[in-house]
Amino acid sequence: MHHPWKLTLAVAGATLLGSSPVYATTPNLSDPPPIEGEVVTEDLGSHTIRVGLGLAETSPLYISTRYFGDILSERTEGRLTVNVFPNSQLGDDAQMMEMLQTGSLDMTIPSTSPATTYVQELAVFDLPFLLPTREAAIAVLESDVALGLLDKFEGTGIKAFAYHENGYRQLTNSVRPVESPDDIAGLDVSGLTIRTMENPVQLSIWEALGANPTPMAFGEVFSAMEQGVIDGQENPWSTILTSNFHEVQDYGSETRHVYTPFIIMMSERTWDRLDPVYQELVREAAQEAAAYEIQLATEYDDWARDQLEERGMQVTRLDDDQIAAFQDAVQPVYDQWAPRIGEDLIAEIQQIVEDTMND
Repeated sequence: MHHPWKLTLAVAGATLLGSSPVYATTPNLSDPPPIEGEVVTEDLGSHTIRVGLGLAETSPLYISTRYFGDILSERTEGRLTVNVFPNSQLGDDAQMMEMLQTGSLDMTIPSTSPATTYVQELAVFDLPFLLPTREAAIAVLESDVALGLLDKFEGTGIKAFAYHENGYRQLTNSVRPVESPDDIAGLDVSGLTIRTMENPVQLSIWEALGANPTPMAFGEVFSAMEQGVIDGQENPWSTILTSNFHEVQDYGSETRHVYTPFIIMMSERTWDRLDPVYQELVREAAQEAAAYEIQLATEYDDWARDQLEERGMQVTRLDDDQIAAFQDAVQPVYDQWAPRIGEDLIAEIQQIVEDTMND
């Protein structure tokens, strides 16, 4: 199938125009899987589905959401069409979820962290160093334990379908290289002011590390760093790159402190307007797009880190001993939050991780 939207993304290699390097905008990403499944030839109504995203057009999330739209369009002969609004055009994650509740937006794909407002147990994904490898993380996301958390959106005005990968969060800042918690706390100098998501567990992590955590909507982060309001932020390498944070951040540290998923979700009002056949198609397409997004995010991650280095960011790769120092420093976060999130839930996820690591 021809994907004209992909042409704007397939800029390969770095070339020189005068003295200014022009860098690749994406790695050599996998093409979307072929669209399979029966085509609905019966006219069950036409709908335009508006999807709001926080990330840029070059992100795995945007690319997979366009694939989601292609699936729906092809399998309904164009009766279901998807319009994607990236770059927080329609608001931040919290605002867009509220729009789903009122029916003023059809779909969004937020991080799990702001979604804890609706399902408190999702805060388990904010616990530091809970998911040490991507294999373990994917095993957890595909488990009945994690899928059961999506069912808890019932009654909120939101339907949740599947997990995407937001990825391992890494620290960047404009002040100094960070190799240990002491570099964050500053000791003899001031601690780093770090933007966090609007999530209390994330705040606790950075407080435990001695930072000055500052909750802030994602769309405000670049200008806050540019103006020196905050020293740094934490996000997956792909988000750091596609958001051009390297333009205002000199230092990166591969901390991998939290693995956060995205959740693909729809307004219940939109869902209720769809014929049951279309509802099933949406659910299938969401799961297919999620699998594709996780594949893209995996391909993007190390490439994005290397690109950031090419563009001038000094990236510190932490070894196991250095990571262990961070793990020790954030242990109070578990003591504080495990009783509220659910010790049984945490134990179930830790068991899945252990089983995966031992395979």
